[in-house]
Amino acid sequence: MGASRRVSLPFADRAEAGAQLAEMLADLGLADPVILALPRGGVAVAAPVAERLDAPLDVLVTRKIGHPEQPELGVGAIAEGGEPVLDASFLARLRLTAEDVATIVERERRELARRVDAYRGERSLPRLAGRDVVVVDDGLATGATARAALRAVRAGRPRRLVLAVPVGSPRTVAELRDEADEVVVIATPPGFHAVGQWYVRFDQLTDADVLRLLRQGR
Repeated sequence: MGASRRVSLPFADRAEAGAQLAEMLADLGLADPVILALPRGGVAVAAPVAERLDAPLDVLVTRKIGHPEQPELGVGAIAEGGEPVLDASFLARLRLTAEDVATIVERERRELARRVDAYRGERSLPRLAGRDVVVVDDGLATGATARAALRAVRAGRPRRLVLAVPVGSPRTVAELRDEADEVVVIATPPGFHAVGQWYVRFDQLTDADVLRLLRQGR
């Protein structure tokens, strides 16, 4: 199942996109929802969603797993509480194995733990079992981090797992429908190359921005 609608692109900023996304989510009849944002950009989208749904807001930290020689080229991702999710077919095309990226995975585990501590400190994730969990990001390009996040959340036995993004690659959105019970996306425009092309303002958020939004959400 999924939801989409026609919209005028680009969005002004993440807050505007989040407000529109919130209205779509409000129609789903979510039970005891919790909103988990993928930092950093997803937090700015999720803040108006949490406010509209009167739901708690927290982060689910993810890290991209990059190519050993080209770190910007993602071959997978890892989310807190989950196992690494590697793109097996992409690795095969690159003639790489899981062992070839093992060192990178361990490095990203350490960075993930550092960021969890920075964003949440000693607080644990909210209870997920039996609740409707909405995973929010500012867009879907390859979908690697979203896939890792959804699998980590699924292990927490939510009643219903929803992925919500303002905009995404049509192919990636279609692929991720198998990972969530519901995918809510405002737009899946053709000619999708990068998330930032669909926003007028797409500033990089800092850790301080994330913490400020989380405090407001709590």
